[in-house]
Amino acid sequence: MPRSAQFLSAALLAAFAAAPAAAQTPAAAASVIPASDNPRILQIVRDVSPARMEGDVRRLAGFGTRHTLSDTVSRTRGIGAARRWIFDEFQRISRECGGCLDVEYIGEDIPGGNNPRIPRDTRVVNVVATLRGQTDPNRHVLIMGHYDSRVTDVMNVTSDAPGANDDASGTAAVIEAARVLSKHRFDGTIVFAALAGEEQGLNGGEILTRWAKSNNWQIAGVLNNDIIGNSRGMNGATDNTVVRVFAPGIAPDAPAAELRRYLYSGGELDVPARQLARYVDRIADTYVPNLDAMVVYRLDRFGRGGDHTPFFLAGYPAVRLTELYEDYTRQHQDLRTENGIRYGDVPDEVDYVYAARITSLNAASLAALAWAPAAPDSVTVRGAVTANTVLRWRPVNAPDLAGYRVYWRLPTDANWTHSRFVGNVTEATLENIVIDNWFFGVAAVDRDGNESLAVFPGPGR
Repeated sequence: MPRSAQFLSAALLAAFAAAPAAAQTPAAAASVIPASDNPRILQIVRDVSPARMEGDVRRLAGFGTRHTLSDTVSRTRGIGAARRWIFDEFQRISRECGGCLDVEYIGEDIPGGNNPRIPRDTRVVNVVATLRGQTDPNRHVLIMGHYDSRVTDVMNVTSDAPGANDDASGTAAVIEAARVLSKHRFDGTIVFAALAGEEQGLNGGEILTRWAKSNNWQIAGVLNNDIIGNSRGMNGATDNTVVRVFAPGIAPDAPAAELRRYLYSGGELDVPARQLARYVDRIADTYVPNLDAMVVYRLDRFGRGGDHTPFFLAGYPAVRLTELYEDYTRQHQDLRTENGIRYGDVPDEVDYVYAARITSLNAASLAALAWAPAAPDSVTVRGAVTANTVLRWRPVNAPDLAGYRVYWRLPTDANWTHSRFVGNVTEATLENIVIDNWFFGVAAVDRDGNESLAVFPGPGR
């Protein structure tokens, strides 16, 4: 979506940014509208290196196979060697930033026989680096990619499975984001996670989800990167300017009261995961040249899944980023040539400029969320049988809070088309905006213009 369709000009904002007089303090009335572009995020986008990412992909592919059940002892081959290299790379990045990253293995023993793809007791190990937030450390944003690989037979643990695109590309995005973002300090905490066990049943994602719940993480967003480096599809189309963002909807275990609210008030397109997808789309439009985010209102591709699924099922806002076109001759394939077609997921077939562009989008989104205030709580809307719409919310406690931005769009629009900065208030009236014809959201904004996710309101009294 073009930026011009999302944001009004500063002059129009200044003219229309007004909450009811009774709800607006003199300080809020005099507040300055934050800038829409953050120069630090522009620099983060420029810092991402395709050459470094190519080096990481080739290094990971060089371990031969990274199958979850492969060798864990060898220094040069198998998943054990791969995870130790990732751990050492995170440690090296941490040394360069003065020890800013906490690097650890987070794993669990998966009992053999409970999962047909894990026939024997297996230790599944994630490699996780954490950049602690300065003022709001329990608010987390996550970037993930899985470092395990496979060939045609998901139980083949010995054949070469370079897994360059699936998913060394996503793991390289995690490592490169750590390199770039570790140069900065943020309000919230950023977690860089290389996951194992994805091909054997999303084990790494489930392990990290349980870890997050047991440690009471407040998660503002999860960005799962799985297959981000191929720009040529089997249908002959080529495109390295679009990334798909898969955004799930209502959780399958949503309680009856929540389902009733969706039925009467709407909001099935405004659950947290889909607000996160809109956020990523807007960051792409604002900060990443030549990359558009195509939001897909679905958990994942048909019949397939990814490590964001356990987070979504646990109630966290989680999306999957993946390339626009996939080439299935390079996914889950034995290395071979048949009828003149080369099969196999090898490093020479990865578009590293494209992968770096998607990584830039990840890094910019993580930075914006980690610098932004927490999202407002208890947002409500009222205005039935009146000409005006009134939104209310609880104040956000943030030292650099500038105020709040109210969003609205027609029901036929996928993304926000109108917005208004209303200052540091807890109520805003949209005059002559009839509640029945629009969907609404409220986001918290800091003085640099970084915004939280928008929050869809529930019905107010």
